[in-house]
Parts: sequence; structure tokens; C-alpha cells
Amino acid sequence: MAGHRSDPGGAGMRVATSRIMTALGCGVAVFAALAATSPELPARGSPAAPSGSGDCFPVGLTWICLYNGNGPGGPGSGGSAKYTCTYTPVSQAILQRTGTGPPQPGYQWDIMTCPGSNPGSLGGQLVQVSKKTGAPAISPFDLLKIAMADLSVPALPAATAPPRGKDGLVGLPEWFWVPRGQWRRVSITVAAGPVWADAAAIPTRLSYAPGGGLGAVSCTGPGAAFRSGAPAGRQRTNCSYTYDSPSVGQPGNTFHAALIVTWTISWTGSGGAGGVITNGYTTATGLAVRVAQAEALVTTP
Repeated sequence: MAGHRSDPGGAGMRVATSRIMTALGCGVAVFAALAATSPELPARGSPAAPSGSGDCFPVGLTWICLYNGNGPGGPGSGGSAKYTCTYTPVSQAILQRTGTGPPQPGYQWDIMTCPGSNPGSLGGQLVQVSKKTGAPAISPFDLLKIAMADLSVPALPAATAPPRGKDGLVGLPEWFWVPRGQWRRVSITVAAGPVWADAAAIPTRLSYAPGGGLGAVSCTGPGAAFRSGAPAGRQRTNCSYTYDSPSVGQPGNTFHAALIVTWTISWTGSGGAGGVITNGYTTATGLAVRVAQAEALVTTP
């Protein structure tokens, strides 16, 4: 995993930036001061986790946060989205109020704004911009923080056989899967001039927590859909669970089960930056499963 670079623009400068981020889904405003750090400084253990900022993962001397958790999704929930940041020169009055000193020679202070579903969290960042090339003195890692603030990892729809609302039977497998059209990569790319970062979430594993204090089972991939028109004996899946007792006696006479999707969240950026942020992020869908005891019918001639 690439760390936070102290010289993102290649101009030998230390760039201080400030921004206001709104925690999506949490409804919490998080004020963050981001400062470039020297790559020569060794890591001194994991930094303290920010409070009220969603799911955060320690990376070097800072944290990467996924703010909206298991929400239904923003632009990233349907596939991918790309935001191109723009710059507006900053007035001297604003620089004086914020206590910002003069830029390095050949640079000017601009306010960088990155459009998205949550403009308040993606805008208002002071950056130094080259007067000659128009390139911002910012690192891909800084843009990754912005991309993660708008990345939405959806709770994927659950499918089962027997279908939801229909009783299962003790001793017969309950199939579970996610429709293949929903099992896909979601991502957000943020570009600022030649600098860019892409944050992506890829579903990797499906788990079924049967409820009732029973142990979960897992399978790789989205599982196989049950084909109602095909003979059951000719269908196979690695994603199923077999109950050995009925749901009678459980709260509401149902097993409170859950379908859990495990995601790998990673990133890539300009200049070869990138790495895995976490391979254990999860979303879940709750299921109420009613399981009946199969009754044998015996007749005498």
C-alpha cells in the first residue's frame, strides 16, 4: 500500500490542505485537516481512529474511511462513476481568514471542487496549483480520501429456494445466491489534472448465517440460481444450508437468518500508487426463514 507522500506535485514542497467532509449515511459532519507528511518518518503504530466517521481502515499514519456503510448506494452502486475536479482562485480575504501563507514560487492557491452526489464532502479543499502547467500539488492518496467519501457499497439482493415467504423443510437444502447481474465491481474515480485515484469494491464471498445460534456457511462467488423448471436432482450448488430442526419455538417461529456479502476494497492511482484497503468489508440482508418438519404419510392397504 502506498503511503502519504510529502511531495505530491514533484515541486519539493509541503502542501497543507483543509476540507469539510460530510459522513454519508451517518449524518455527521467531520472536519478533517489533512497535512502531507515526510516519507522518511517511520510509522509509530496505528493512529487513533477518527470518531463518528463510519468504517475506517488504518493505512500508514492516517485512515481511509468509507462513510456510507451499507447504504443503498450513490453513483458507485450501479457500476462506476468518474469525477473531474475543477479549481477556483482564492481571494486574499479567504487566505487571511484561514491563516494560509503564500504559495511556493510559481504556484497559486486555488479551491478544488470535485462534483459528486455529496458536493459538500468533495469540495472546499485548498490546493497549490502550478501557474505554468495547471497541475495541482496533490497526491493520488489525497484524491483517494475524496473517492472513498463517495463510494457506495450496496447491500446486494438475496435470492433463496424455497423463495422468501415459502416454508422450507427440515433435511432439505436451502439454496441462497445473489443474482449475477448484481454481483459486480463498484467504483469511484476522482481526477485532478494528471493526478487520479480510483477506489473500488469487488464482491468475493457469500455467507449464510442461519440464525438460531447456528454456525454460518460460506461459498466463493454469487452462488448458483435454482432453476424452478429443472429437476432438483440435476442441479448443483456450493451455496446452501440444511436445517436439522424446524423453526417452531424460535422468535416469531422463524429463523432470523442473514445473507452476507464479503467485499475487497482496493485502490489504484496515477504514478503506480495503490493497494488493498481491506478484504473483509461486509454487507448483509436479513431474512425471516420458516422451516417446517416434514411429515411422513403412511397408508395401509
